[in-house]
Amino acid sequence: MTAGPPRLLASRRSGVLLHPTALISGEGAAVRGALGAAARSVIDWLAEGGFSIWQVLPLGPPGADGSPYWARSDHAGQSALIDRSELPDPDAQRADYQAFREASRDWLDDYVLFEALAERLRAPWWDWPAELRTRQRAALARFQRDAGAALERRRLEQWYFDWQWRALRRHAAARGVLLFGDLPIYVAPDSVATWSQPAQFQLDAGGRPAQLAGVPPDYFAADGQLWGNPLYDWAQAERDHFAFWRRRLGRQLQRFDLLRIDHFRGLAGYWAVPAGAATAREGHWCPAPGEQLFRVLQAEFPDLPLVAEDLGVITADVTQLRCAFGLPGMRVLQFGFDGSADNPHLPHNYQPDLVAYTGTHDNDTTAGWYRSLPADAARRVDFYLRAGPADVNEAMVRAVLSSVARLAIIPAQDLLQLGSEARLNTPGTAIGNWSWRLPAGSLNAPLAARYAALNRVFGRERPAAPT
Repeated sequence: MTAGPPRLLASRRSGVLLHPTALISGEGAAVRGALGAAARSVIDWLAEGGFSIWQVLPLGPPGADGSPYWARSDHAGQSALIDRSELPDPDAQRADYQAFREASRDWLDDYVLFEALAERLRAPWWDWPAELRTRQRAALARFQRDAGAALERRRLEQWYFDWQWRALRRHAAARGVLLFGDLPIYVAPDSVATWSQPAQFQLDAGGRPAQLAGVPPDYFAADGQLWGNPLYDWAQAERDHFAFWRRRLGRQLQRFDLLRIDHFRGLAGYWAVPAGAATAREGHWCPAPGEQLFRVLQAEFPDLPLVAEDLGVITADVTQLRCAFGLPGMRVLQFGFDGSADNPHLPHNYQPDLVAYTGTHDNDTTAGWYRSLPADAARRVDFYLRAGPADVNEAMVRAVLSSVARLAIIPAQDLLQLGSEARLNTPGTAIGNWSWRLPAGSLNAPLAARYAALNRVFGRERPAAPT
């Protein structure tokens, strides 16, 4: 069984990686969210620059450190992104609000209840009183009566997000720009998913994770990485025909034209670390039913407009799973310069069924990365790209755009040739991440004209917008 690439990636395209939080502006009462005029202006600039993809990170409510990958909900939107100057009128749009509530019945009420309880009790859900922790109907009904106004406020907030996102997607479609989202493989321990559907996860009797997600020791981390997310109970998932994953994916495909699955290798086999372990060294590999999962997903979503994040140490079974369902993988040019000619991240080793990046949200900016290289690595970069310190950033961008990969993605920081001060995230650190803001006026007409010319010469020019 071998499927072709998603229909949207049947021809060459290019895009920009820019998380909407970078568009939030102002302070205090004057703060402006991202999903109104700011996001429309990005889409307009992408169209003028010949780009046809806008890639973002997960849009759900982030963790306490701002990480969009510490998902409290896959279905809800992050309220900070709402542009409060463009809110719809609930009275004038009552029918739309009611339609949203009806369409969101399978997640909305649980989500607003979970967040209201978390705000009231100021504790993770496993430390809530037993009748609320175990979702006893009478106790939840009492709380709902007491907190009716707070629950309705949160429902309206999610409708505002949905309203603005739908408007944004219409604007993008009119300009010929596709929206490319990101789905974390795991959810946060303290999330509405673990509270409302505990049987889907490997939890102890009190609701805490019994085994934790992570990755084993490798070249980059001697002790591995211990992420702390709860692992799925795949036996339960198989029994219910992967209902949890079908709902997850369905919700994201309502928002996006294309979707990346983070840590795709965890769907072929995952690293399980016992709760209480000091490091990820104490973990072990477990098989995951990836083929069965994707058969079910393909039956429900035939085109499977997905991209597999297959970075790191990837074994043959992961590649076989990706290729069997026609999912493009990822290559990151910054990872290519270890001195090995067969390094898969070097453009001469690319294949069409890939998404090529200069760097991702977890990398330093290209300018910052290059400045931090040892002298011998910098010489390898210079020789390969026929470039030097003054023009290596543009050479990296050109190498990705000119490659055979059907989709090339450039982080906004690399478009602007910004240094390490513009880095979005440093893995393994909890402070100073996710706070970068796009400089005002930086996506301007001369920059758009420059990238329109590059996209044209490398065959990635944006398709004509529908009339």
